[in-house]
Amino acid sequence: MSPEIKGASLPKPLRGVFPPMITPLLAPDRLDAAGVERLVEHILAGGVNGLFILGTTGEGPGLSYRLRRELIDRTCRQVAGRVPVLVGISDTAFGESVDLAVHACKAGAQAAAVAPPYYFDASQAELLGYFERLASALPIPLYLYNAPSYTGLFLRVDTVRRAAQIPGVLGIKDSSSNMIYFHSLLHAMRDRPDFTLLVGPEELMAEAVLLGGHGGMCGGANMCPELYVSLYQAAARADLPEVNRLHERVMQISTTVYHVTGDDSAYVAGMKCAVSLLGICGDTMAEPFRAFGAAEREQVRRHLMAAGLRPLGERA
Repeated sequence: MSPEIKGASLPKPLRGVFPPMITPLLAPDRLDAAGVERLVEHILAGGVNGLFILGTTGEGPGLSYRLRRELIDRTCRQVAGRVPVLVGISDTAFGESVDLAVHACKAGAQAAAVAPPYYFDASQAELLGYFERLASALPIPLYLYNAPSYTGLFLRVDTVRRAAQIPGVLGIKDSSSNMIYFHSLLHAMRDRPDFTLLVGPEELMAEAVLLGGHGGMCGGANMCPELYVSLYQAAARADLPEVNRLHERVMQISTTVYHVTGDDSAYVAGMKCAVSLLGICGDTMAEPFRAFGAAEREQVRRHLMAAGLRPLGERA
């Protein structure tokens, strides 16, 4: 597929909420196929604008390539073209990223997302060359993924600006939690209204959209997608009282469900626990992590109730 027609069916820019879907598992290396179906339908019922699979929230780097391909196949089949599916192809090996993107394209995914290859300390010039070679090798368009806390590499504003000139590179998801950086991206890309600027942290989505950003990849949309869709819509129309009301609910979830323990894995563990309590899929984690025990599950149950989300056994 030529670079000129890559992503021809995608809105430019992408706008709205694109949940980074968790990966339902029956065992650390066994996909929960029925859970994937239920989760996809639950998320889409909330009115989201797309799905992002195999990202950080989806534990992508911790999954076998066999399981990644199975998740791509089942997700794309379940979505059936109703919204765009973006697939995380981040890897330390260039060839593995290309192979996964080719598989995703064949399965029906619309785009790929890639973080800088971690482990080796690449320069900004080396990263720019990497993105150029990767984009030219992919059959689908590419979104950059700035995740410095996981990769140890930060995509500088000028690197993003120059990468935006590469055919097939359509946008960026910024998970740095650095709003000065995001302000700088908005300023640098002010002459490129077609280039997508999304934030990862859901706590920052409303602010980003009010400033001119295009939306967010909100993990909490695995639990209650309609909340994040409503928050995006309120921010897009600059309805500040409604933004404040909905943002308060987002912060209530963020400061409780994601912080049941002090471990770095508590974010995904808490989210998976919450989704399992809602009766959507199980809470099994990929290696080396483990699901919460009974005491932590009870804490998550109480937090859900306080946030107005009723676990399966609590519903009338």
